[in-house]
Amino acid sequence: MSVPETHEAAVELDELRESGRELVALDGVPIAVFHHEGEVRAVNNRCPHMGFPLTEGTVDEGILTCEWHHARFELSCGNTFDPWADDVETYPTLVEDGTVYVNPNPERDRPPAEHWRERLEDGLERNIRLVIAKSAVGLADAGVPVSEQLEAGVAFGTRYRQGGWSSGLTIFTALSNVAGDLDPQDRQRAMYQGLTEVASDCADEPPKFEEDEFDTREVPYDRLKEWFRDCVEVRDPDGAERCLRTAVACGYDDAELAEIVAAAATDHRYLSTGHAFDHFNKATEALDRIGWDEADAVLSSLVENLTGAERSEELAEWRRPDDLAGMCEDLFDRLDDLVAAGEGEEWTEPDDFTETLRGSEPEPIFDALAAAIRNGATVEQLAGAVAYAAATRVARFGTSNEFVDWNTVHHTFTYANAVHRTSERVDAPELYRGVVDAAVNVYLDRFLNTPPAPYPDPAPDADPEEALSDLRLCFETEGEVDAAARATARYLDGGGDPDRLKAELGNALLVEDANFHTFQALEAAFSQYDRRDDPAERRLLLVALARYMAAHFPTRREREGTFSIATRLHRGESVHE
Repeated sequence: MSVPETHEAAVELDELRESGRELVALDGVPIAVFHHEGEVRAVNNRCPHMGFPLTEGTVDEGILTCEWHHARFELSCGNTFDPWADDVETYPTLVEDGTVYVNPNPERDRPPAEHWRERLEDGLERNIRLVIAKSAVGLADAGVPVSEQLEAGVAFGTRYRQGGWSSGLTIFTALSNVAGDLDPQDRQRAMYQGLTEVASDCADEPPKFEEDEFDTREVPYDRLKEWFRDCVEVRDPDGAERCLRTAVACGYDDAELAEIVAAAATDHRYLSTGHAFDHFNKATEALDRIGWDEADAVLSSLVENLTGAERSEELAEWRRPDDLAGMCEDLFDRLDDLVAAGEGEEWTEPDDFTETLRGSEPEPIFDALAAAIRNGATVEQLAGAVAYAAATRVARFGTSNEFVDWNTVHHTFTYANAVHRTSERVDAPELYRGVVDAAVNVYLDRFLNTPPAPYPDPAPDADPEEALSDLRLCFETEGEVDAAARATARYLDGGGDPDRLKAELGNALLVEDANFHTFQALEAAFSQYDRRDDPAERRLLLVALARYMAAHFPTRREREGTFSIATRLHRGESVHE
C-alpha cells in the first residue's frame, strides 16, 4: 500500500509503542500521537480549554485527560466529556512499514462557523465565559457577521428569561450598534462582552412560556392598540402579550408595531427611571438588524418591563414642591390642539432653547415645549433638542455630588436618546409625552450641575497624539474626570480624527468590566454624535462620555483576561508558560 500524499511520517511504531505517546510537529501543528489499546491515535497537542500540552496528560480506557484542569476527551474522535473544554482536533493516521503517518489536516465533520455557533449555544446555556469568548473569536474568524451573532444572542435571551428583555440584551444590542466604530479585534470584544451579559441575565432564570395570539385577524389596529394599553394600565402581562402577538400576526409593519408599544410606554411618566423605554428602543433596533420576522418573540419579551414598571408620577419628586406630573397632564390635554396648530409650520430651534430646558423653574420649560409643538416642531426635532440638553447635564456634572448621582444624569440622557431614536421610526403624537418626560428630568437634574463642572476651553494648538495619550492615562487612574474631559476636548480641538477617538473610547470601554450604564452611555453618546453636524455639539457629547467613563474606570478587568486567553488560544499562542 502506498502512503497518500496527504500523510506525513510522524514516528516509528516501535518507538511509539515503547513510550505510549510522542509529540511531533507537522506543517507547524503540534500533534500528540498515542499508542493505546493496540491503536494509534493523533490529536492536537494543545488542550482546547487552556492550551496545556496533552502529551503530559493521561490515557486510560480510551479517555485522554489533561493534567491541568482535568478536561477529558474520547481519544478516537476527540469529543469532550466536559462542555467547558471543547472538543480536541483529531487527525487521520495509518501505519506503513513500521512507520506512523499522520495527516496534519484535522478531521472536521462541519465548517468552523457551524462548530462555533454550537459552542456559543453551549456557553450561553451554561454561562461559561471562556466558551463564549472562544465562540466570539471563532465566529468572527469564520466571517460570521455581527448581525448573525446578535440574532443568536437575542433568540437565547428572549427564550430563556421569564422576566423578558433586560440589561443583557440591551447591552448586546448597544454594542452591535457601535460595532462599525470599533477596530476589528474590539468588535470581537464587543460580541464577547454582549453575549456574556446575555448569558449572565439568563443564568438560573426560568424560561419564558409564550402566550398565544388570538385566533381572529379581524380586530382593527386602533382597537388592538387600545387593548394593549389597557392591559398595561392594569398590569396584566398575559392579556398584553396576547394583544401584541396578535398585532404581529396581523402583519403590521415595524412602525405600527413600535407605535403600539411606544404609546403604552408613555401612558405613565418615566417608567423605571427610563429603563423600560430604553429596553423597548433597543429591542426595535435589534429587530432592524436581525429582521422583523422575529418581532413576535422580541416584542413580547418587553411586556413584563411595561406592566411591572415603576411609574414616576407616583414619586414625591414629581409631585412636590411642584406638581410636575400634573403639569404634564395639562400639556397632554392640549396636545392634539397644539399638534393641529403646528401643521404646515416649520420649527427652527431658538438659540436659547437648551438653556431654557436647563432652567431653574418648570413653567418656562413647559411653555417652551408647548410653543415648539404649536410652531411645528416634530417629535424627532424636539426629542433631539432635549437629548442634547440632557447630555449637557453629564458634561457639567459636579464631582462633589454623590457618586451614585452619575446614574441620575445618565438615566435622563439615555432615556432622551431612546425617545429620539424611536421618533425616527414612530411619528405618533403620543411620543411627545416621552419628550416631555425627558425634559422634566433635565429640570429635576439641575442641582447636579450646581455649581457646574468646568467645561474645557478651546485649545486649537493642542497636539492630538499627546491628548490621546493623556486620555488613556486618565482611564488608568481613579477620579480623573475633569482631566479626561480636557484631554478629549484638546484632541478634537487640535484636529484629531473623531472616528479614531470613538474607536479609542470603544476600546477603553471593552477592556474594562464595565457596568450596564457605562455600555449605555457610550452607545447613546455615539448615537447622538452621529445625528449632529455642529462641531460644538459633537465636542460636548464626547466630552460628556469621557467624563462618565473616567468616573467609572479602572476596573479589575477580569473579562479582558478571559478574552485574552481565548484570543491567544485561537492564534495558537502559548497560554500556560
